[in-house]
Amino acid sequence: MDSPSSSHATNEDAARFCVRCGGSLVSRQLKAIEPSRLVCSLCSYVHYHDPKVAACVICEIDGKVVLLRRGIEPSYGQWVFPGGFLDRGERVEDAAVREAREEVNVEVRVQRLLNVYSYPGHPVVVVVYVGDIVSGVPSVGDEAIEVSLFGYDEIPWSELAFPSTRQALREYFGE
Repeated sequence: MDSPSSSHATNEDAARFCVRCGGSLVSRQLKAIEPSRLVCSLCSYVHYHDPKVAACVICEIDGKVVLLRRGIEPSYGQWVFPGGFLDRGERVEDAAVREAREEVNVEVRVQRLLNVYSYPGHPVVVVVYVGDIVSGVPSVGDEAIEVSLFGYDEIPWSELAFPSTRQALREYFGE
């Protein structure tokens, strides 16, 4: 979920054309205390390069957390708990439940918010919940190549996908 990017329009995925009129977007300093923004050269529409929000859930069976080995980039082959991007208009908790269903084939009930993680220069805000498995058996689903259960001492810390994965697991286990 955490990948380097700028909070303004200097990266390769920045928009180039106005969504309103098709004019070229140019970088302009609108306020001295803010970063440069993309502004339409024709209609002056301001295009905000908003962050993405990811919803995740940590759930366990018999004291061991469910982790999956990612089958997609970024961080292909590394371990993470179920999670992914919200769809526009989707509740964050519902996205966490959906991601657990899609990635590890379990139905979860969100119990509580663990924390929210964000990092300077990274475009993703990661919301991590703690949940209970209410049905299903953890198994490989969408975007996973392996699913396993890990106690704290068994977690492959050097193979975790993102800083937020590491930070959330440490917090979850009270470290």
